[in-house]
Amino acid sequence: MLQPRRQPEVPPPSQFRGERTAGGRAASFSFSRCVPIAGVALLLAVCTLSAASASPPQAPDPEQLFRDAYEAQQRGDAALAVSKYQQLIKLHPDVVAAHANLGVVLVSLERYDEAITQYHIALAQAPGDPALRLDLGLAYYKKVDFAGAAAEFAALHKDDPANVRVATLLGNCQVQLGLVGQAIAMLEPLEKANPDDLDLAWALGLALIGSGETRQGLERVQKVAEQRQSAEAYQLAANLSLGLTYFDQARRDAEAIIRLNPRLPKAYVVLGMVDDYSGNEKAAEEDFEKALQIDPNDLQARVQLGSVFCNQRKLEGARRELERAFSQDPTSPPTLYLLGRVERAQGNLQAALKDLESAERLNPQWLPPHVELTALYYLQKRPDDGAREKKIVDQLRTEERERHAETRIILPQVPSP
Repeated sequence: MLQPRRQPEVPPPSQFRGERTAGGRAASFSFSRCVPIAGVALLLAVCTLSAASASPPQAPDPEQLFRDAYEAQQRGDAALAVSKYQQLIKLHPDVVAAHANLGVVLVSLERYDEAITQYHIALAQAPGDPALRLDLGLAYYKKVDFAGAAAEFAALHKDDPANVRVATLLGNCQVQLGLVGQAIAMLEPLEKANPDDLDLAWALGLALIGSGETRQGLERVQKVAEQRQSAEAYQLAANLSLGLTYFDQARRDAEAIIRLNPRLPKAYVVLGMVDDYSGNEKAAEEDFEKALQIDPNDLQARVQLGSVFCNQRKLEGARRELERAFSQDPTSPPTLYLLGRVERAQGNLQAALKDLESAERLNPQWLPPHVELTALYYLQKRPDDGAREKKIVDQLRTEERERHAETRIILPQVPSP
């Protein structure tokens, strides 16, 4: 949920200084900081003096280059801004502000590696600058290099542990890296002091979900969904509620998504699954068909529709939908499982065995294929295989009871054996 904010840039020099804000903290980039001449107040004046002593008379005016670059950046002409900043850097490689602003523009172009290089150059000239380190961390974050981002955010968090935004970004990175325990330990104390910070609530919610504390995580996600009216948050809340069998809440969340954006197919998938679980197969069929009208490639909706047809004994309709799903993903355990059920219902026992055994190999911990195979092996007078499967069924049922509080994988409804 937390999106890295648009990275700031250094505006044109005014009174010999460029002021820059990053992450809500002001940082000053004075050109005199880059050119060791005491008493100089204007970056532009310094650059002009430097250019006059080191460049030919017809060299570009560095003040004008900076202004042109910044104005191009402000009006969204990223290509021109990059060109102008690069020209300025070629003339004056020690200007921190030019490297910093160039990094911002490169990030906007999704040229993250180049932006990261510019931020490292700037940091070499301004070591430890918190605004630059934040920008560098955000560049890694947008690149989806969570390890690189976490290193920068961790350093910033160590220097300023009360900075909620930095902690939230670090927590998000830790969740992505599987370090959910560290994220929870860092974010829970901050939540007590910042109960209204929704970015923090989202990050902590994801960490709790990742640690198996699904109900506690759902509370945070639901809070974000309702206060931000976020379709993304409502969708996650609906999925979690469905997995926890909170069917009324899942329906309310799905309906909220549709009010916000009726073109999101997954909301109809959730509605269809709630209707299916409640026994309203006709409504479920309509829900899944709505999802497929919006996105014909929605594999989950197609498999669920095949499941509904299978349960209604509309075997040809089920085969049609499941074969389409199989063409999309031939390694989908739910698709193979349901195809096996259709084959068995139509008397094709060897084909049913093949499909069910394939589903079992792809997901050995999923109970339904084992249940079907147990019955099928006994039907084919293979008692040893049937006994083996029965033992697996008993073990998996025991394990399922022990982890009943965890979020379940949302798979097609299957009948109790």
